[in-house]
Amino acid sequence: MTLLTDVHDDHGAAFGTRGGREVVTDYGRPERSHRAVRNASGVIEYAADILSVTGEDRLEFVDNAVSNTVPEADGHGVYALLLTPQGRIRTDMYIFNAGERLLVFLPPGNGDAVADDWGEKTFIQDVEVELVTDQFAYFGVHGPKATEKIASVISAETPREPLTFVRGSMADVGVTVIRMDGPAGEEGYHVVAEADDALYVFDTLVNRGQNAAPFGYRTWESLTLEAGTPLFETELDGGVPNNLGLANAVDYDKGCFVGQEVVSRVENRGEPTKRLVGLVTEEVSEAGAAVFDGDEHVGEITRTAESPLRDVPFALALVDRAVGEKIEVDAALTVRIDGSDVAATAVTLPFVDGSEQSARLPQP
Repeated sequence: MTLLTDVHDDHGAAFGTRGGREVVTDYGRPERSHRAVRNASGVIEYAADILSVTGEDRLEFVDNAVSNTVPEADGHGVYALLLTPQGRIRTDMYIFNAGERLLVFLPPGNGDAVADDWGEKTFIQDVEVELVTDQFAYFGVHGPKATEKIASVISAETPREPLTFVRGSMADVGVTVIRMDGPAGEEGYHVVAEADDALYVFDTLVNRGQNAAPFGYRTWESLTLEAGTPLFETELDGGVPNNLGLANAVDYDKGCFVGQEVVSRVENRGEPTKRLVGLVTEEVSEAGAAVFDGDEHVGEITRTAESPLRDVPFALALVDRAVGEKIEVDAALTVRIDGSDVAATAVTLPFVDGSEQSARLPQP
């Protein structure tokens, strides 16, 4: 559950679930919240599962499990994937080196399975894996004025490099502030505090220093869609990293990790591969809607929304790589909606340019 149900309710929040966790869906006018984030800054309470990995062998153990190289330096992090032996995405995650432990932030609902899996594989290694979600409050601040917002309320200098963090305070409350890698297409920070301090931190982020608008997951999904950022539930779950263009999530030069051999040779297996592309459509479609190139079925919609900024429906779609590679800007496709073919235009991602570019923006 959100730590602040009553507070969000006072703001007029509607609630939903993500991965079995209660979250704020919106505050009644998601389009207004969307514009507020794009024009200044906004605050969201995230639902995430958080693991703590301790022990002398923690770095080697996690590094051998995930697709990217785990940083050895305190204060640094990485975006990574956990793959099946067949090279499919089990989950994505952010991993941060917090000195004597690694903190791993996962999509909600994935923490128990990963903790159990890793716990069973420690063998003689000095590694302890613990689910610590309930110990933390976890917020995001995004927008072109997010840096100014954070600087106005914390004691430490804001971190400058993506996926680095600083420890500081808001008055007498200790916080960790992480510079993120632009998933909303804007400057962005994650703020982590003890769960008991959630109310003070949220109130500070919204009302103290420079004001910031609270927003929910409906706005988060439209922001990340405009930024061309694939999300776990809609684009990544069960997918292949190569198809999604997640160059920032895989280190092909590191040592062996689960699924590495398959991912490294996926283009040469003789199997059809896909490419994630952006579409502008004449009508809002649904996830799973079929995409056609002429009479040929070439893929499916993964996520769609109507952009509050441009008043047109946007969509991400996985299409056959052969089609995706020949698509030029303004290439014409169709999407089948309620039995009718609706015109769709393939466009270069992102759909909307913000103050930063998402590090997950699909690479060809």
